[in-house]
Amino acid sequence: MLKYEEIVSYIEEQIENQTFIPNMKLPSLREMAGHFSTSVGTVLSAYKYLEQRHKIYSIPKSGYYIVGITDSRGYKKNSMIDFYSGAPDSRYIPFHDFQHCIDKSLDLCREVIFTYADVQGLPLLLDTLEKQFKQYQIYTRASSIVVTSGSQQALDILCRMPFPNGKKTVLIEQPIYYGMIKSIYLCNTPAIGIRRGFNGVDFEELERLFYYGDIKFFYTIPRYHNPTGHSYTKAEKQELLRLAGKYNVYIVEDDIAADFDTNSRNDPLFYYDSSDKVIYIKSFSKVLMPGLRVCALILPDLIKNTFLEYKEWTDTYTSILSQGSLAVYLGSGMFDKYQDSIRRLYMNRMGVLQETVRENPAPGLEWNIPDSGFFACVKLKKDTPFDKIQPMLFKNNIRLMDTSKFFLKEFRNNHYYRVSVSKANEDEIRAGIPKLIRILGRYN
Repeated sequence: MLKYEEIVSYIEEQIENQTFIPNMKLPSLREMAGHFSTSVGTVLSAYKYLEQRHKIYSIPKSGYYIVGITDSRGYKKNSMIDFYSGAPDSRYIPFHDFQHCIDKSLDLCREVIFTYADVQGLPLLLDTLEKQFKQYQIYTRASSIVVTSGSQQALDILCRMPFPNGKKTVLIEQPIYYGMIKSIYLCNTPAIGIRRGFNGVDFEELERLFYYGDIKFFYTIPRYHNPTGHSYTKAEKQELLRLAGKYNVYIVEDDIAADFDTNSRNDPLFYYDSSDKVIYIKSFSKVLMPGLRVCALILPDLIKNTFLEYKEWTDTYTSILSQGSLAVYLGSGMFDKYQDSIRRLYMNRMGVLQETVRENPAPGLEWNIPDSGFFACVKLKKDTPFDKIQPMLFKNNIRLMDTSKFFLKEFRNNHYYRVSVSKANEDEIRAGIPKLIRILGRYN
């Protein structure tokens, strides 16, 4: 057994036999390294592994602690409430159905798997997506769709590649999905931000930035925004497109949460686009599984060839097995049935969240809770660093994300706290939210 595995096994055994009790501090990295005669790096790897499995948690500048609480008899209970995760609830993912689709795709794609495939995407999936997109009020041709290895690859390429308008700067909402922030910094892409609160953006400020900012594209999440949960109205979408056409700015519409929308008339930006300025991105990570790594883009003709050139020399093509499996799953009707059930699941969870917040009013806390989707958001009046709140959260067995990573450096603050219901069921929401409100209230 490797030293790394020995450390993991040792800590798990100590937790199981209750030698290591909930909220107890673990030995320091150096102490554990001495005990096992190994390096600090090896111990850190073991601790990180256990942290990912929610067995332990870290407090900055303090150390690592055991997760969990005890019941009335002193026995450990695994009751960490997860308001952190952005991944779908694995308990509701149709693994058996999708396994059947994987088997079927092996037969359909047998010849393609053993050769190099089309950089644009598997033709079977492109044709299926053309039909599937009509459910989202997206009317396009298969020839305009490009498949990437997740939305992160798509954002990375868009940050790096030149645009037909000859402009250099990316404009992003603040706060925004932290993966986009990472792409901007790693690609050394010039970027500026515009504040998006619970009421959206200031369109006068947006027009000023479009006019003076040398903006090649504006990245936005129009519905169920990550992390605020806010959605644009029809009028706001139309105004955004009017400004984009007037100032020759492209719009990158990340519509990752489209499957959760309870309003069939809530159309995407792409639906209203008459000037070919919208780049539409649809990933299946939130509604199905992140490990699928399949994302679909609809690209204007002026951008498509350049995008494909950058993609080809990034990964040649996206996994054929993943593409084939998704094509079978979408085309068989299985996805439509699953989509209905998962939409109801998160609609119900958001309903319980709304009800619980109403029953636990707290002065100074401002909430935005949508009707569905993964993310709600609470805003504090005071700028409260996450590391001040985190110890109290863990003592109450609550996981919450530090949202400072959702901001460019010049916009960074600690007013916003994202509350995810992706893995927190209705009972956990009822139990955890009153605790969260009390904790945040102390620091506000």
